[in-house]
Amino acid sequence: MIYKSYFFILLFRVFILLAAMSSIAYGLAFQNNYALYGGLLVTIILLYNLYVFVTKRFIEMDDFFESVKYRDFSRWFGEEHGPRDIRQLHKGFNLVNKTFRTINKERQAQFLYLKKILEMVDVGIVAFNVESGDVLWVNDSILDIMDLPSFKNIRFVKKRRPKIYNDLFETYYANHQSVTLELRDESLKVLVSDTVFEVEDNSFKLIVVQNIEDTLNKNESEAWKKLLSVMTHEIMNSIAPISSLSETLQSEIQHKLDDKTNYDLNLEDINAGILSIKKRSEGLMKFAKTYRTLNKVSQVNKSRIFVDELFKTIGDLMLPSLQQSISVEFINTNPKLELNIDVHLIEQVLINLILNARDACLEQENPKIIITAEKLRDTVQIKVIDNGIGIPSELLDTIFVPFFSTKKTGSGIGLSLSKQIMMLHKGRIQIQSEEGTGTAIGLIF
Repeated sequence: MIYKSYFFILLFRVFILLAAMSSIAYGLAFQNNYALYGGLLVTIILLYNLYVFVTKRFIEMDDFFESVKYRDFSRWFGEEHGPRDIRQLHKGFNLVNKTFRTINKERQAQFLYLKKILEMVDVGIVAFNVESGDVLWVNDSILDIMDLPSFKNIRFVKKRRPKIYNDLFETYYANHQSVTLELRDESLKVLVSDTVFEVEDNSFKLIVVQNIEDTLNKNESEAWKKLLSVMTHEIMNSIAPISSLSETLQSEIQHKLDDKTNYDLNLEDINAGILSIKKRSEGLMKFAKTYRTLNKVSQVNKSRIFVDELFKTIGDLMLPSLQQSISVEFINTNPKLELNIDVHLIEQVLINLILNARDACLEQENPKIIITAEKLRDTVQIKVIDNGIGIPSELLDTIFVPFFSTKKTGSGIGLSLSKQIMMLHKGRIQIQSEEGTGTAIGLIF
């Protein structure tokens, strides 16, 4: 409709202009000055008017396109005043601006919704420009994983955490891959995946990092329950033949009691049977005690205690049992440092770790055990450090498995029980070891 109105108005002006030019031609042909000068004056006026008419509409459109160029969709074009075709044009402009504003609001709402989701998920996400390193997006989860404040460029990570920078930003992971990140005072197992995508002429890399240590601990706890259930079943299966053998022996003895004259009792068979029952019973008793130790720890009774007090108790208890040649040192630089723990259980963990450290140091020239405590941001860490023989790297992932032991006389229960106790405290137990140099085991509360 607006184009028809514009067309007819323009056609009318052109028609009048042709009439004025015809008047000029008539004045020239018949020497009529009135027609000549009158037509010339009208032609000039009409040309100027036509120029203004056309230019004004182009200016309006140019003004609208300028606002689109700079994404200024807040502007409002007047619809109540001016020529009818311009008012119609303004209505079209306003409708376009309104549509863009609606689209922008929807996009902003979607962006805020996505932003909140990405901030709330327990998965670290970072996207950055591959060439410049400028960060497009980073959420709090990955900042917590890397133990860093918010940053605008990944070069900040390179300066502060070069090892993490190499593991996350320089290494390409085609598929999900488990990676151990070395932080300031601990290591953390994470699952990493990344991808590269193009936006116009820029390349961006998206990295997704998931902390899987808590999940592994939870799965391990469930595995414990299943393991205990299975092993209890195995114990019952072992008791069945003992019961059957006991019943046979009892039957033999009963026959002898019933017929003392004619029934001969084979004492060698009875002795062998009783000996088998005795040996098997002793084995099952030891087996049952071991599993009872694992199964009985199901809850904690926490109380607040100063670390210095905990260290004094452990020192008084352990020092007499350690060899004089082993140097033992407790270090706590903060006398006011406290823990909210089940004291008896954590004492059991520390005793076990110190005894393991003692066994690892026995053959060293200058055996030393150091127990330290320090505050790390929102956590407290107690470390048991020795300069013993260390643990081979291929065994580090298996030392917490129940009944696995590197010692000939070990039961494989100590570290498994220690880890379960730390999990009940909502804490972690981590180990760093180098074969031939020593081992450091950290309890993180």
